[in-house]
Amino acid sequence: MRKLFGTDGIRGRANAYPVIPEMAINVGRAVATIFKSHTRSRIVIGKDGRISGDMIEHAIASGICAMGLDAYLTGILPTPGVAFTTASMGADAGIVISASHNPYYDNGIKIFNGDGFKLSDEKEAEIEHLILDERLISAADSTRDTGRVYTVDDAGNRYEKFLIKTVPEENYFQGLKVVVDCSNGATSQIAPSLLTALGADVEAIFVNPDGKNINENCGSQHPEVLQKNVLEKGADIGVAFDGDGDRLIAVDEKGNVATGDQILAVCANYMKAKGFLKGNSVISTVMSNMGLGLALKELGIHHVTTGVGDRYVLKGMISSGAVLGGEDSGHMIFLNHHTTGDGILGAIRLIEVMKTGAKPLSELCKIMTVFPQVLINVEVQHKPDLKAEPLVQDAIKSIEARLGNSGRVLIRYSGTRPVCRIMVEGPDMETTGRYCRQLADIIKDRIGK
Repeated sequence: MRKLFGTDGIRGRANAYPVIPEMAINVGRAVATIFKSHTRSRIVIGKDGRISGDMIEHAIASGICAMGLDAYLTGILPTPGVAFTTASMGADAGIVISASHNPYYDNGIKIFNGDGFKLSDEKEAEIEHLILDERLISAADSTRDTGRVYTVDDAGNRYEKFLIKTVPEENYFQGLKVVVDCSNGATSQIAPSLLTALGADVEAIFVNPDGKNINENCGSQHPEVLQKNVLEKGADIGVAFDGDGDRLIAVDEKGNVATGDQILAVCANYMKAKGFLKGNSVISTVMSNMGLGLALKELGIHHVTTGVGDRYVLKGMISSGAVLGGEDSGHMIFLNHHTTGDGILGAIRLIEVMKTGAKPLSELCKIMTVFPQVLINVEVQHKPDLKAEPLVQDAIKSIEARLGNSGRVLIRYSGTRPVCRIMVEGPDMETTGRYCRQLADIIKDRIGK
């Protein structure tokens, strides 16, 4: 049986398996079946504005209504905004239609519990089983009361007000010039409006989504235009989100990119000094740069690593009682404020650190030294246990011995694609790249397409 859920929900080509209208209808049916309560149940649906969003939204809503539940449509809204709306409305579940940072011709589905948290692996497995069960199609036959579809017109405004309340005082960002890159995605209206309401002088770019330009040479994956604008406008900071608004990448006043790991280090230091860092811990994934662990150790902060994916970061945060966690990709969770990764919230917190400490971002980022890192993806025919591949293991041991304490090797398979990811960190880009290419060549020779 093909696995539908990856570390970030269901994802695929918008006009191909698994995210086609028929599959989307079944997603609606399955989620409705799992979350149906004794009272009139409600499920929130939001999307990020790519051209296939309307089609999938209507299909999911059809599946929900066929099972007797009501669908509440927020329209275009960042993923964390859907999580907030779901919890604040007392809905039974929330669904986001988005392929995050992927191109417009992809789409995906993310699901939240009624409390605004992403689903556990066990709950996803339960929904996946239902989606692929042909008997689900006939399950609506016994339903006599078809659900209705409602529009939540003020979802964006309510989410914006929620974010504003996390800032110490009105006009707190007055005096700061901010360039914001919304990736032609779900943050295009909310982020510029919010930062302006907080007093910042805002220059907004990539805020004209047309259904196809989402993430196109812009946003968190492509900060080059943002860097140029920050320098040309003399801005204090630039912030970039991905298509659905749950990632943040920043650019300092000198035009340098601050990664998710650097932002985590900056925020952790600030939160500890203010007494906000519950448990004195930060959670990140094994993909985090070595520099983050070293910086946190120097700050006297406990660092816990998890598997790749924000759901595992969140799981680690909950089990350890931590309130700060994230990934180098820019997913950051501030659990004292929200239940999920939120790019806009991350930007607010980072700008708050700058404002409170009266320090430029370039100075704040010096708290962490970034080790050169090279990542190569190799398409594979199958996914054998790499520990059972002698040539691969011998190469890893040889490279790790040469790197010593100045680097590391991490090799893993993608959870959603036929890809092996090779990541090497080292003392310089030339050495790091050479070692990474050596490993990639061996894996390609052994199991590559």
